[in-house]
Amino acid sequence: MDELITYAPQLAEGFLENVKLALVGLVVSVILGTVLVAMRVSPTPVLRVAATVYVNVVRNTPLTLVLAFSALGLSDQLGLVFSDVPRTNSFWIVALGLSAYTAAFVCEALRAGINTVPMGQAEAARAVGLTFFQTLTMIILPQAFRAVIAPLGSVIIAMIKNTTVATAGGYLADVAANMKEVFDTTGASIPIFLGVVAAFMVLILPIGYFTGWLSRRLAVVR
Repeated sequence: MDELITYAPQLAEGFLENVKLALVGLVVSVILGTVLVAMRVSPTPVLRVAATVYVNVVRNTPLTLVLAFSALGLSDQLGLVFSDVPRTNSFWIVALGLSAYTAAFVCEALRAGINTVPMGQAEAARAVGLTFFQTLTMIILPQAFRAVIAPLGSVIIAMIKNTTVATAGGYLADVAANMKEVFDTTGASIPIFLGVVAAFMVLILPIGYFTGWLSRRLAVVR
């Protein structure tokens, strides 16, 4: 317990980095996932195929490989650089990989939500002259988001937990990296491990309860 108190600031700093990764990943993955689902239900075959291939490949690839590819392929080989500061650049490389990975799951959750919207609404929209984009953004997607609040909450929770593998992308400032450093220094693992677990539970449990409550609150009876 003394070790946990001593190294709490270092672990808290790392945990904050995980929270920052999760926030960036949440925003970017929802945007990218929405674009992907629009492509998957698009009347254009090329867009549907491209989105389907992307989602199937990414969903069936381990996150550690996605992050390693982001660091080694995009950054080292292709020269993608977000900042001259190594730590900042690593943060955004990992955030990009995490967002690209999570977006595939957001896409599938939204596609399931789209399937709950009665077909007649899209047909009615076309009958009054709305374009595909107008129908999707004004009628279909708002209802789809409302229908999949709970599944999206599960995706968010999984993404928060996935931030602990940021070291696979070369980012060595997250709580998992700091925890390993403390383990190597002190050899006292159980109190520190339990402390980090408690921190994630404090963050994740309210999200689960809130999204479950919001899903029931906004549920549409069909």
